[in-house]
Amino acid sequence: MTSPSSGRWYWPASVPVMPDPRLLIIGFGDIGHRLAPLLLESDWEIHALRRHPDADDSGVIWHPGDYTVAGSLGFAEALAPDYVLTTLTPVSRDIDGYQRGFADATQNLLDGLGTHRPRRSFMVSSTRVYAETAGAWIDESAPLSTTDRRAVAIIDAEQQLLNASHPATIVRCGGIYGATEGRLVKKIRQGLISPATPVRYTNRIHRDDCAGFLAHLLFREQSGKPLETIYNGVDDCPCPAHEVEAWLAQRLGITPLPQVPGTDTAISHKRCKNTALRSSGYQLLYPSYQSGYAAWLDDGCQTAGLP
Repeated sequence: MTSPSSGRWYWPASVPVMPDPRLLIIGFGDIGHRLAPLLLESDWEIHALRRHPDADDSGVIWHPGDYTVAGSLGFAEALAPDYVLTTLTPVSRDIDGYQRGFADATQNLLDGLGTHRPRRSFMVSSTRVYAETAGAWIDESAPLSTTDRRAVAIIDAEQQLLNASHPATIVRCGGIYGATEGRLVKKIRQGLISPATPVRYTNRIHRDDCAGFLAHLLFREQSGKPLETIYNGVDDCPCPAHEVEAWLAQRLGITPLPQVPGTDTAISHKRCKNTALRSSGYQLLYPSYQSGYAAWLDDGCQTAGLP
């Protein structure tokens, strides 16, 4: 939720919560860093698995390890977390990297939990899993890909959690943006933007909304409110890639290079509905790319030393 006066994310103090719930985050990256403070403020106990734990006093309890290695989560059964959240990434961009980073890692998690049954597991997934490539509007019930082998590896991880003997919720996020080192901004700084035709729709969510929505779901679960099994984690504004990139180039003062036909080979072309997200009561901080990137620009991030 957001405060009408500040626009910042908050959780109403009137919502009843259970004391000191324990969350285990597998793959603690940027989203974990943004989610943890929202929960620590409400006295959550946060554990995190990461290859190289942060040397800080953030309040997170670190567990060094590689989730792609069998046995790396053997501590999870004794830890007995109330909730588990996976924010996984591929080991490499090839198919094997996706298999190890998603499907194998999820199996390692379930093996590590042993006989322990969390109240619920959560997974940050991707809208890449959908089969749609013709730009149609889709919701969470849309068919899944059977031909994109990287997407199939992500789907495998989803199904493992959904078929486990405890409840699970999957949040399929669009492109998560907001970091100064984001690939899209680097591309635009090189003068490269997607062609206007053929139109290719893209979906996105600001990283603060990604973390805020996860916190929202965790608080709802903690207070006994029902959750959907699948959510699309996207903003209100699926837009053509060219529109987003041309807008950013103009705001950054960059003149795009001449476009070469046929160079945009991305398979993503869909418009994802966020009706379930909205129905959950979550209010997006950044409902469109304009509002999200405008905040980034207003913070002066465009001068943060990017090429």
